[in-house]
Amino acid sequence: MDVSVIVPLIDEEESLPELTAWIEKVVNENKLSYEVILVDDGSTDNSWKVIEGLQQNNKNIKGIKFQRNYGKSAALNEGFRVAKGEVVITMDADLQDSPDEIPGLRKAIIEDGYDMVSGWKKVRHDPISKTIPSKFFNWITSRVSKIHLHDFNCGLKAYRNKVVKSIEVYGEMHRYIPVIAKWSGFKKIGEKVVEHRARKYGKTKFGLSRFVNGFLDLASITFVGKYGKRPMHFFGTWGTLFFLAGLAFSLFLIISKLINFQYAITTRPIFYLALASMIIGTQLFVTGFLAELISRNAPNRNSYLIERRLGID
Repeated sequence: MDVSVIVPLIDEEESLPELTAWIEKVVNENKLSYEVILVDDGSTDNSWKVIEGLQQNNKNIKGIKFQRNYGKSAALNEGFRVAKGEVVITMDADLQDSPDEIPGLRKAIIEDGYDMVSGWKKVRHDPISKTIPSKFFNWITSRVSKIHLHDFNCGLKAYRNKVVKSIEVYGEMHRYIPVIAKWSGFKKIGEKVVEHRARKYGKTKFGLSRFVNGFLDLASITFVGKYGKRPMHFFGTWGTLFFLAGLAFSLFLIISKLINFQYAITTRPIFYLALASMIIGTQLFVTGFLAELISRNAPNRNSYLIERRLGID
């Protein structure tokens, strides 16, 4: 199969017939074999009934319905799990992502050799309250991850099939799929300018809180990516620094006391700073040891991706 198109959705009954017809038109014009996987993330409208009707008329359309709303990451992860296409393309269901981009995204994977290509909505039809925070968010993410993309959160992306089978998306980590892919060893990550259309039906499902959560998720995924299998390297380093700082302050106080016996060590503010530093350092060390125990006993402690085998059945 040439292409799997994964569409996570919630309460998009109006747009689904137009979206699936548009996808069908594009892939047929380009003579591509395909499947469309519609993942209903706990819709409260008639979205699932619409999906059932669409599937009866077109067997290339497949549906997954969650019992309740689990979030976009869960919807994408389930879509990734069942996708069979050589190239997997994700897009939003609100018609702001154009299916006309499918051939170009597929070409970037198949012919240009990218593992993943992220869309860049260079011209956006969104209010300034959404675009300005988004630009700042993307700038921070690019600097931290060292992945030079303009739009990490664009729903229109393309992947080589082995990429989606090698990563897990959870929580609200769908914003950081390029980062997750990079940590999994897929470093050929490209970008393509894509059309962004004004919303035709309904209203946006995302608020400003996603930017706060986004920065927290970025910190989390950066830490897990670098130290997930060696947490002592992080906690031990900081524990050592804090403990040595506290020890240095303590030695300073002791030497000062030996030189001048007229004051008590406990009357000096630096005494409490030294005590706090040594306690924090010890706590960080203990945290590192506990994290190592958890990491070493985790079922996926040796879950490494092997690209090729030679002479091994």
